[in-house]
Amino acid sequence: MIQSANRIANVEEYYFSKKLAEVRGLDSGEVRVINLGIGSPDQAPSTNTIEALISSSQNSANHGYQNYKGIPQLRKAIADFNKRTYDVSLNPETDILPLMGSKEGIMHIAMAFINEGDEVLIPDPGYPTYSSVAKLVGGKIRTYTMKEESNWGVDVEALRNSDLSKVKIMWVNFPHMPTGRVASREELKELVDLARENQFLIVNDNPYSLILNEHPLSILSIEGADAVALELNSLSKSHNMAGWRIGWVAGRKEYIDAVLRVKSNMDSGMFLGLQHAAVEALQNGESWFIALNEMYRNRRDAACKILEELGCSFSNEQSGLFVWAKAPSNITDVEKWIDEILYGTKVFITPGFIFGDAGKRFIRISLCATVEKLNEAFERIKQFHSKTLRPSSINSNAN
Repeated sequence: MIQSANRIANVEEYYFSKKLAEVRGLDSGEVRVINLGIGSPDQAPSTNTIEALISSSQNSANHGYQNYKGIPQLRKAIADFNKRTYDVSLNPETDILPLMGSKEGIMHIAMAFINEGDEVLIPDPGYPTYSSVAKLVGGKIRTYTMKEESNWGVDVEALRNSDLSKVKIMWVNFPHMPTGRVASREELKELVDLARENQFLIVNDNPYSLILNEHPLSILSIEGADAVALELNSLSKSHNMAGWRIGWVAGRKEYIDAVLRVKSNMDSGMFLGLQHAAVEALQNGESWFIALNEMYRNRRDAACKILEELGCSFSNEQSGLFVWAKAPSNITDVEKWIDEILYGTKVFITPGFIFGDAGKRFIRISLCATVEKLNEAFERIKQFHSKTLRPSSINSNAN
């Protein structure tokens, strides 16, 4: 038996990789599981996006290897999108690197900048991949807690008063997953100033900025950010293209070049048909996003009915593809409670512990299910509650 590398000893298989196999095992011909766990958009991209993919794919010359940096048209479309959406000016030749999904970028950035023993600031609660990647490259994880009582903001003063001399990267994610917290320009400025004062790289993971968020914001629009910041973005959430694996990292040339040195040794360029389709997707007009967000508002209303039935407390001021909610006080083990709901109703909801210690009392519902499916989930849970003891403490719509 050949032993695996030490670097994976403390890295577990991704929660959803294991859990979704269990969930699929509960499906039956009579009652199928309603999956409210993951943020995988269930609608199609825009028509012009699909047509561009078909047209490009039919050209026999478009199926060969592609440039690692992507075609000039794609980089220009990304630059135009950033200018139009965030009022950020980027040089398409030097400041943008297309990626096969922004998750790829998390690994590439870590490999490009983190040395063995470097500290990595990671949000708690936060996206589990930040921690996993830090472990894989030999970084030392250092969490910063985002607290409910502080409306899930970053306590910059606490960080400033701590020893940050060994920090190499700080991961931030606004709008924040899983809490839906949107950072103000002033908050981002504080974070950029902190990175400049302590000379570490701050990376904003920004895929939710156009979902249920009236004021999209890029960290690269903050004064001084060009010296210390990178930003990841993708078409997965905002353009219904999660499976297409199209994203990018943006920032100053020297940082992009460092990431490219890693990427060019690990994969080849993106299929040309996908790049042509992405150019079209990035030109989706305002009406596309208005319709998309109207759909998600209706779904959020339906999801909140489920949370009220469960006796959870939550804020109505959340952005992104999820609703984050606190379990009732009488629930002692949230993970066990979620499994009881899953096996009793065949409705899967994500327990918050997977996002860190600060998420142990919370759950998350995805908006990537139709209103009809959300209403069906509500009826199943309501019927389940009629047969069991309902939570004794109901405090819905609380901040």
